[in-house]
Amino acid sequence: MNAKQKGKLPRLQREFYRGNAVVFWTLTLDHRARGWLNVSFHARFRELMLHAAARSHLLCPAYCLMPDHLHLVWMGLRQQGDQLNAMKFLRIHLEPALGNQLQWQHQPHDRVLRPEERQRNAFGQTCAYILANPVRAQLVKNEADWSYSGAIVPGYPELNPCERKFWVIFWKIYERERKAGERSGAAEVLDAQLRHAASSRRWLHLALRALQLTFAIMPAADNTKALHPLQLATSSFDTAS
Repeated sequence: MNAKQKGKLPRLQREFYRGNAVVFWTLTLDHRARGWLNVSFHARFRELMLHAAARSHLLCPAYCLMPDHLHLVWMGLRQQGDQLNAMKFLRIHLEPALGNQLQWQHQPHDRVLRPEERQRNAFGQTCAYILANPVRAQLVKNEADWSYSGAIVPGYPELNPCERKFWVIFWKIYERERKAGERSGAAEVLDAQLRHAASSRRWLHLALRALQLTFAIMPAADNTKALHPLQLATSSFDTAS
């Protein structure tokens, strides 16, 4: 069954996926296909996740690749970030790595976390749920034993969400990057305002120049020379006197 024959999953408006949004994503293989999950795919996934993070300003504190689907959480850092664009990029570039002409289901599932779900304890539980998938599926006894899970935090390749020290380190990185994003956003707004002001000054200069040229080429009346508006006003005053 192709995408045209399937109904679309309900989705929020685009602004809910932008900026500092936190979203729990699930990508499932069409027909729940298996046989694609291996070390090579995992490496390609991590590579593309780094690209997605750089393009859309994202952190991924937890992901888990399962035999017929995968889970991940993205946290936005910049106002210009867009997770819908990031997910489209990931799906397009990651699908060839599935091999054997396998495909994703026509649409990923997502859940945008509400403010109360983004509180640190609640959010940690969501990530723990993701990482515990292999245990619930009886693939391993402990989350740390699963080879296809982890985190994607650019600059920290060894950061492991199954380690006790992970969250202390992660929240420091997140807060630092958020503040950097806020400063960057404020700088972009100021730059846009300055460009607008400069553009307005240029427009005013051009308008005045056009006015000057208009009066410079205006035909003289009563055999008198064309006058500047101020000169014309002065002349009229003198005549009236």
